[in-house]
Amino acid sequence: MTIAITRPRKRRRKIVVGPGDDGRHMSLDDFDDAEVVPGYSYELGNGLIEVSNVPAIEHGRQVEEIRDQLGAYGLDHAGAIDYLSTSNNAKLLIGSHESERHPDLMVYLSPAPEAKDLWSTWVPELVIEVVSKQSAKRDYEVKPAEYLALGVSEYWIVDGFKSRLTILTRWRGQWKKRMVKPTQKVATPLLPGFTLDLKRVFAAARRK
Repeated sequence: MTIAITRPRKRRRKIVVGPGDDGRHMSLDDFDDAEVVPGYSYELGNGLIEVSNVPAIEHGRQVEEIRDQLGAYGLDHAGAIDYLSTSNNAKLLIGSHESERHPDLMVYLSPAPEAKDLWSTWVPELVIEVVSKQSAKRDYEVKPAEYLALGVSEYWIVDGFKSRLTILTRWRGQWKKRMVKPTQKVATPLLPGFTLDLKRVFAAARRK
């Protein structure tokens, strides 16, 4: 009689990421499972940890205003938006770039697939980033390639410092850029009948 001896599985070492890990190399799988020291914003870009201070209240007020306008549209157009998420409630896992992103706003038009690895397979049609002092370079220079590779249809960069909105629309496998001023209408074929009031968004940052 042969007795099989089973060895206990080694527990995976808990990974904790903190502000001192800015610039540290890490795999997407490890970063996705890691715990973080609170009080900071964390993303992974091209296999490097990016640690930022929590954006100023002006940034949050602009995100809130955009969310409220999209939310009002969703109430008036039942079923048009399946899921409207802020950075804390969804994430984008971009395996081709070893990146994990937490955009300020994500608009999902199609229902979530029945997949174990949801955030690697469920892609928002519209991604919105509101520029902060620390995020400007990433928002303009790094994230467009990542969101294009993931399959995002439109990427909006809301920049209160420059008082403009940059709209990147997928066209023939590339981004087609359009600049919008606060006096112009902001519309998208993804959300028929929706118009973003950009003046209100920028005014929200000045609200006391």
